[in-house]
Amino acid sequence: MAEIQLFAGCLAQTFFPQAGEAVQLVLGRLGLKVRRINDAFCCGQMAFNDGLRKEATTLARRLLGAVDPALPVVLPSGSCTAMIRVFYSDLLCGQPELAQMAQRIRPQVFEFSEYLTQVLKVTDVGARFESTVAYHPSCHLTRELRVTNGPLDLLKSVRGLSLREFEKSEECCGFGGLFSVKFPHISAAMLEDKIARVSASGAKTLVSCDLGCLMHIGGGLHRRRLGIETRHLAEVLAGR
Repeated sequence: MAEIQLFAGCLAQTFFPQAGEAVQLVLGRLGLKVRRINDAFCCGQMAFNDGLRKEATTLARRLLGAVDPALPVVLPSGSCTAMIRVFYSDLLCGQPELAQMAQRIRPQVFEFSEYLTQVLKVTDVGARFESTVAYHPSCHLTRELRVTNGPLDLLKSVRGLSLREFEKSEECCGFGGLFSVKFPHISAAMLEDKIARVSASGAKTLVSCDLGCLMHIGGGLHRRRLGIETRHLAEVLAGR
């Protein structure tokens, strides 16, 4: 039985444990043995984005020490995946030992939908989800990892699911981690645009591959009582 490592990340572990459980369930149904990385909590992205390089390096060291470099690492987050694959080279440029560890695992680090479609070559996992769905492509997933069609191909294979397009879906939702805290008025305006377009699509469920986006958009949808729920892609694919 092939084995992979699952690193859920801080948002999943703190706010969305169901997303990590769904990833584990889907991969398990595909015949993989899933080993959860429990000795690390965060990839360090938020600290890195705020210029706290020392704190981010501490978190990166902990994660790199918990990873078996011989096994793939799957994450339910394009944002965290991009941090490890793209930005660790910047963060750890002054730490040769850690930089070497990051370089070694980089080819083994995958976002969940990316691992399904590009590594396992799977788009139909036998899922059923009865809802009209809109898909929000998160920024790091599309811009840093170049993952675009895979999540849509997976959703199109789900039985009972009706996929709804919406205008300018590729635009940022306004979260951006600390961006939403530092620039709340800009973030709120971007969120308003996103919510209006999702609502106009007629979708009852908004799906994304990044929990930060889902937390931000989901909060806005809840406050407006629009009757639109949010789900991580893995939760939809885990449906029967």
